[in-house]
Amino acid sequence: MAKVLYSVTMSVDGFIAGPGGDMQWMRPYLGPNPQIEELVPRIGSLLVGRRSHDGDDPHKGEQGEGEAFGGGWDGPIFVVTHRPPAGAEPGITYVDDFASALAMAKEAAGDKYVNVIGANIAKQCIEAGELDEVLLCYAPVMLGDGTRLFDHPGGRTVRLERLSLTENPLASNLWFAVSA
Repeated sequence: MAKVLYSVTMSVDGFIAGPGGDMQWMRPYLGPNPQIEELVPRIGSLLVGRRSHDGDDPHKGEQGEGEAFGGGWDGPIFVVTHRPPAGAEPGITYVDDFASALAMAKEAAGDKYVNVIGANIAKQCIEAGELDEVLLCYAPVMLGDGTRLFDHPGGRTVRLERLSLTENPLASNLWFAVSA
């Protein structure tokens, strides 16, 4: 059965997107990362928020722009939205209900990962008790503002158990299991 993984690059001050959804800050840190390269073939589907789907692309102007993992991954994508576009996009299913989208993504992933893209979708997975793992790629930069990795007004503790720590020249990876 599929596991749900939130894999994300984050600044050391806790932001995954800069002000206004800027993802260009990430460009210097997208270099070789063996752990991500090993992960990509283990992803069976993507569960994506609409803002992330429509938002800035760190690969803008490069080969792989508009493609998952800069063109390194291909497969079914499920976008959670209450505003589906008029026209269809190949490989993308727009779903207006989070629970239905998650179920469809899990089924499509089979025994591989459902990779979550978007802070709001990750938060919904946490709130539903459906997030299994978190892979944080820490980039050595501080943004000062933007979209936080996890934002819950009033606070909420989500316990994580470290599975691995991998040092890379451009970003260090921390892989966690979400504790019950």
